[in-house]
This record gives sequence, structure tokens and C-alpha cells, in this order.
Amino acid sequence: MLAAAEAAMDMTAEDDAERQRNRAKLYAPPSNARRRSAGAGQSRPTAGGMDLAAARAMMAQVAAEDAKAVGRRSG
Repeated sequence: MLAAAEAAMDMTAEDDAERQRNRAKLYAPPSNARRRSAGAGQSRPTAGGMDLAAARAMMAQVAAEDAKAVGRRSG
């Protein structure tokens, strides 16, 4: 997809300087991107925006709900 976007932007550019500016914008990281912290013990958000602690809490909740559901079926 980036190659197609780059080709489309190149066709509309008037000169090489504009093509370079377009490529810099296209391949630049998002403006809201966070830099990873070098500090130990800090959880970083995943692509969905959930940090490691929240993901673990959700997994524990799902496991507890599964255990309840299994217990109801066998009892």
C-alpha cells in the first residue's frame, strides 16, 4: 500500500524536492507515537492500546468466567 501511495504522490509532485518531502511525510512515524522507555518494569501499550497489566487482568477475568461456566456444566 505504501508503494502505491508513494507512486500516486510522485505523479502529482512538481519537482524532486517535493517528491522527497512527500516521501518524508509518508514514511515518518505517526505524530502521536510514543517512544519506548528504557526503564525496567514499565509496561508498554500493545497495538490495541492495552498495556501488559490490563491484558493480564483481562485474561484472569476470562479464565475465572470460563471456570464458572465449566463448573455449571459438569454440576
